[in-house]
Amino acid sequence: MTKKSKYILSSAIFLSVLIIDQIIKINVKTGMFLGERIEITSWFSLLFVENNGMAFGWELWGGKLFLTLFRIVAIAAICWFIRREIKSNQPTGYIVCLSLIASGAAGNIIDCLFYGLIFNNPPYPGIAEFQPWGYGYGDFLYGKVVDMFYFPLIEWDMPEWMPIYSGEHCIFFSPIFNFADAAISCGIVALLICYRKKISEMNIREITSASAKEKEENQ
Repeated sequence: MTKKSKYILSSAIFLSVLIIDQIIKINVKTGMFLGERIEITSWFSLLFVENNGMAFGWELWGGKLFLTLFRIVAIAAICWFIRREIKSNQPTGYIVCLSLIASGAAGNIIDCLFYGLIFNNPPYPGIAEFQPWGYGYGDFLYGKVVDMFYFPLIEWDMPEWMPIYSGEHCIFFSPIFNFADAAISCGIVALLICYRKKISEMNIREITSASAKEKEENQ
């Protein structure tokens, strides 16, 4: 595949993930009340939640503003890195993995940037509606990320004789996530499985290059 084709493919992946992710989120946001659960199967549900954290609802030290700004810088860095790797004619699959990660991160940053400006936050069991620009529930950079995919694959109760966790209800894979999170996860997993050797070689090359540069500066 030519470099031009790789640029087109990377851009197409980026835009496709963004569009699909936002269509799903907006439909959930304007069609379900917060906390509503629609059971699709015994192991898959749509469960509408919002969070200030990273993928799968995890939190990051530093607060909402720090997280949002960190995301913006990270996306810019990943996009620059993808451009550099395409220029150096890296494998197509490798570029696809990086594009999935970048597009997933961008999908969640859209929520943070704009959802607070364009949606209201009605009390339970109200359903959110679009608002005039700037009259939503929050300020710019302070929107909440919409999550909805819930896969409680296995559920069980701990035995009564178990110390500390006696009788506790347990769920295998309880995180709730969105399409953007899935794109990030697929990109990272594929990188680790298919391009682990390449990543290791790249790290060694970067370290060697930095050491050589440092020696030159010290001479």
